[in-house]
Amino acid sequence: QVQLVESGGGLVQAGGSLRLSCAASGSAFNLNAMGWYRQAPGKQRELVASIRRGGSTNYADSVKGRFTISRDNAKNTVYLQMNSLKPEDTAVYYCAAGPNVAIGTVHYWGQGTLVTVSS
Repeated sequence: QVQLVESGGGLVQAGGSLRLSCAASGSAFNLNAMGWYRQAPGKQRELVASIRRGGSTNYADSVKGRFTISRDNAKNTVYLQMNSLKPEDTAVYYCAAGPNVAIGTVHYWGQGTLVTVSS
């Protein structure tokens, strides 16, 4: 069993920055890929960014150039640095882990952390 514990959400003004962290505990067998999804009110959950154990990354077009995903394999921790935040980035952000997070093959989800960007 794997548990994903997120931290770092909160309220920020447009143009500001936040850093999300996700620490994974338990078996690391399936943690080939980790990443972040988000879900805004009334919208479907969508991929924000993902990163494989080897370091290759994938980003949603809407966050390219503003968000950076990174991971510390020794700590089974993934980070999402979010810069130049926009009100449309407001959502609950979920950490994800599994064989191929980028295409939705997710075995484990975090509980979610709320990011609110005010205009």
